[in-house]
Parts: sequence; C-alpha cells; structure tokens
Amino acid sequence: MTWTRTCATIRESFCDAQGYEKTIMTEQTPVTEEGLREALRQVIDPEIGMNIVELGLVRQVEILEDRGHLTMIMTTPFCPYAPQLLEQSRRTAQNYLQRPTTVEMGMEMWDPSMMEEGAANDWGLF
Repeated sequence: MTWTRTCATIRESFCDAQGYEKTIMTEQTPVTEEGLREALRQVIDPEIGMNIVELGLVRQVEILEDRGHLTMIMTTPFCPYAPQLLEQSRRTAQNYLQRPTTVEMGMEMWDPSMMEEGAANDWGLF
C-alpha cells in the first residue's frame, strides 16, 4: 500500500478487519482543482437529484501541501440534507486529495444563476 501527499490516484478501495477504508494506489495523476471538482460530481443533492458542482454549491477550493479546504453553500438556508452533503463532500474531497480536508458553510445565498450553464434546463427551470 502506498500513500502520497502530492498526487491523487486511481484507487481501489477495500475495508480492513476493523472496517477502516484502505486504498491501494495504482496510478498517480497530479492533484488539481479541476480534478477535485470532477470528483465532487459524485455528491448528489438528494432533493434535487443533481450534483453539487453543477448546482454551483462549491464556491471555493483551496489545495495546500498538508490539507484541503472547501467552501460550500446550500440551495436553501435550512436545507435538511446540509449535514449529509457537507460530510459527503468532505470525505469525497479527502479521498481525492489524500490529505485532511475541511468544509466551511458559506453564507452566500444560492440562486439558479449559480448553476453550470445548461444545468437549469435539465432541471426544468428555464
């Protein structure tokens, strides 16, 4: 098993006897903001059925040598799925970056204009 701090990898995951996820590194690729945003497309808002990147919920990404940090917003101030979305985003980012990652809840109000181009059409808004 190999761990790296400067590269993300194509991974094969499994759980050890204690239930902790272990990852086998098979191919190294550079860690990039674009790659992280692509990885975050796996995180789906369960009420809307769209991923957090196309919804525009990921507002800022910071990738440092020793840690990662995301700033996110929710589609509504009292989103019942906020804790789940924040934790799933943190875990997805941490798995991609292979370093400790934190997520901050931004105070910016979401509106449909923050969605990726064309995503609102898929949602039936415009």
